[in-house]
Amino acid sequence: MRQLKITKQVTNRETASLDKYLQEIGKVDLITADEEVELAQRIKAGDQRALEKLTKANLRFVVSVAKQYQNQGLTLPDLINEGNLGLIKAAQRFDETRGFKFISYAVWW
Repeated sequence: MRQLKITKQVTNRETASLDKYLQEIGKVDLITADEEVELAQRIKAGDQRALEKLTKANLRFVVSVAKQYQNQGLTLPDLINEGNLGLIKAAQRFDETRGFKFISYAVWW
């Protein structure tokens, strides 16, 4: 699985904490489609570790979407925060039996 990288040239880093956050999420391994399905099933059964793993594996996507909404009234850290909350809700409600990738569902949250 390829690793996504968030570079300084692309990201407006307003604070040291944001810089550290971007470094940390860059270290998290991406997951396969099969792992995604397995995690979704475990989440339905109440497995908090599965929820954490599915969420962490998709944090980079939140940053990429948040960047698209920069300079529209909210700071990048605020946009990322809201996106992360939506990502958690999406992970809790995702139905893997419908045949969609998790991130396709999560983008609406």
